[in-house]
Amino acid sequence: MTDEELMLAVSKGDQSAYQTLVSQHLNAISHYAFRLLGNRKDTEDICQEVFLKLWTNASKWQPEKAKLTTWLHRITHNLCIDYLRKHGRTHTSDTLDIGAAEHLLETPQSDEQNESIAIDEKQRVNHAISLLPETQRSALMLCHYAGFSNKEAAAIMNVSVKALESSIARARRSLRTQLESRDLHSTAMKPASGEINSEEKTETIG
Repeated sequence: MTDEELMLAVSKGDQSAYQTLVSQHLNAISHYAFRLLGNRKDTEDICQEVFLKLWTNASKWQPEKAKLTTWLHRITHNLCIDYLRKHGRTHTSDTLDIGAAEHLLETPQSDEQNESIAIDEKQRVNHAISLLPETQRSALMLCHYAGFSNKEAAAIMNVSVKALESSIARARRSLRTQLESRDLHSTAMKPASGEINSEEKTETIG
């Protein structure tokens, strides 16, 4: 069944059609909400609200104006922004792996190159993304992870395409600066070749 057929069925109270739509869209919606909110509990709460709105407002979706996934992401975005304005962002050690995000900084790499990215590198990039302002984080995730066009992402965020592109550019600059800064810090903390740091000296003397 198409999205239109499923949504028509949902508008008539078809729970089977509803469950089909949930299974098709829950993963993408939860990943996007998690990126905005920063923890699993709030993400789960928002997802419940999103799909409750799908159930109660199915007849309001206008397929000629937006794809269903765009409509659901817009609902998710608005709910997350409302929540953040009321409660702020509570970042925890929770993780919701979306894979390596190195491609957000540069031109796309081959699958073989992406697969070679170390786990710690993915964690560094994911952490850097979590520190971005909400608008930049949203724009980046919608276009580079969720695969929306700039026009669709701008509609979800209720901003102009120009404003969206500006947010993406600032986000990429910020990520690059953060990651380069950490690389320099890591290099500075490493002992020069042939040297032994203080802890190693203690162990050697002992």
